[in-house]
Amino acid sequence: MMFRTIYKSKIQGAMVTEANLEYVGSITIDEDLLNAADIIPNERVQIVNLNNGSRIETYVIAGKKGSGTICMNGGTARWAVVGDRILLISYVIIDAKEAAAFKPKVIFVNEKNKIVNKK
Repeated sequence: MMFRTIYKSKIQGAMVTEANLEYVGSITIDEDLLNAADIIPNERVQIVNLNNGSRIETYVIAGKKGSGTICMNGGTARWAVVGDRILLISYVIIDAKEAAAFKPKVIFVNEKNKIVNKK
């Protein structure tokens, strides 16, 4: 049996709202966004900084529902600053036969991190 790693979901164009250098790692994301994108707390995510083109991986902490929070915690607070636009991508390891038919979830957000479109 062969497996492939494909992207499961993406939050497109989110804006960093906070940076907390003193917290021990991770990214805090509004729970409404997590639910819409099918991302769960502690899930590994890749984050792409649209302002500087760099990528980083960390795990997710659920933030307050409806808050629009995207908070870079710990070392990630040095990687992105408040106002940076980012992509958040989660992946899944799936059977190769199922991979071709798999449909990822894509959530588009505005400058206040409110959902404006889903795919």
